Amino acid sequence: MTGITYVQGDATTPLGKGVKIIAHVCNDLGGWGKGFVLAISRRWPEPEAAYRSWHRARAGNDFALGAVQYVQVGPHLWVANMVGQRGIRTGSKGVPVRYEAIDRALASVAGKAAELGASVHMPRIGCGLSGGKWSKVEPLIAERLVARGVPVTVYDHGA
Repeated sequence: MTGITYVQGDATTPLGKGVKIIAHVCNDLGGWGKGFVLAISRRWPEPEAAYRSWHRARAGNDFALGAVQYVQVGPHLWVANMVGQRGIRTGSKGVPVRYEAIDRALASVAGKAAELGASVHMPRIGCGLSGGKWSKVEPLIAERLVARGVPVTVYDHGA
């Protein structure tokens, strides 16, 4: 039992009351154009604009694997752009997911959630275009968020 709530639905319309953080994984190339980020961009322009600006100015900021950028998109709603993917998947070059970066990013998200009194909502991060395995990501979420008392809901889209 991980303490994670699993639901069918869209992580861009998080369930429940109170402050919420939508967490998702971005790559370290500045690319935003496939996967869950498209659902985010359909709802709010700010997370993509902020991510692209953060990447462009990376020589003078903390943009790197494991870093997180928090973008407020509503009075009680934030998007956490977590850099947890090295490059993008091309051919048979392996998977771009970086579990250690996701782990560091989740530790940051746990701190932000505690600060805001927020719950965290996400798709199965790192397991789509990043190519990761949920059996490796789920324990990171349980350790970094659930163990610190942060309510987590994971959304499975469709079906």
